[in-house]
Amino acid sequence: MSFKSPPEIAATGVQTGATKAALSWDKALVAGFLAGAYIAFAGLLAIVASAGMDPKLWGGVQTLVTGGVFALGLILVIVAGSELLTGNMAMIPLAVLGRRATIGRLSYNFFWVLIGNLLGSVFVAYFLAKETGVVTAPLPLARLTAIATAKAHTETDWQIFLRAMGCNWLVCLAVWMALAAEDIGGKVLAIFFPIMAFVALGFDHVVANMFFLPTAIFAHVPGIGWDDTIKNWIFAFLGNLVGAAIFVATTYWYLYVKDAELEPGAGGVPVTAADGRRAVEGTRSSA
Repeated sequence: MSFKSPPEIAATGVQTGATKAALSWDKALVAGFLAGAYIAFAGLLAIVASAGMDPKLWGGVQTLVTGGVFALGLILVIVAGSELLTGNMAMIPLAVLGRRATIGRLSYNFFWVLIGNLLGSVFVAYFLAKETGVVTAPLPLARLTAIATAKAHTETDWQIFLRAMGCNWLVCLAVWMALAAEDIGGKVLAIFFPIMAFVALGFDHVVANMFFLPTAIFAHVPGIGWDDTIKNWIFAFLGNLVGAAIFVATTYWYLYVKDAELEPGAGGVPVTAADGRRAVEGTRSSA
């Protein structure tokens, strides 16, 4: 199976971030809407697939199933093509650090993609989850209630932040490894395990929460309001940003981009003289 080495992934990541940063507002908005809807589809599937699994009987298997099917969301985002805020939190900062994008373009992209993600998530939450009756059936509603109550009331603000940080570290690793794959099968496999892991661990993804919490409000889950929802979104956003920008973008920039040069004729692979070339070849031979 053909794949990119870590330095090659970094070069691709810089280019990917630069391309995203250059998007016009309308394309960022439409692509953001699609990504929000794709994550919401995955959230809806996760609720239905894990509904009725009593945690006292199934234990962690319930969250494992939830995470396994939730991977559909990022698979759709990556393979079909769209703009997901949490992935952009790694790719565009990497491009900024690599001097291929500006902070202004980063902010511009984040704003329009955030709006698009929110619109897509809420659209699916209202029309395809609540209005269809899929999520208001007894078992799915009970599962939704458990998920939304945990995110709105059980978790403290600090816990939301930390869970969101861990979440997007894993999500952006999924995006990072998907860049390494040269075929769809490889991309799907690279995405599946990190996404399954963050959901099974109970971590917080701001765009997923744009689906779960509004759906709970639309379905009249007791005790869930817009104040709880917005507070969760704020701390989840901040944690997701740190997880992506610090633990993925900055670390891999330091390892593979900071001291590298783009060697002519090397296909954009970052190398630092002979040491960089040996690093690329050594990674390939040991993989």
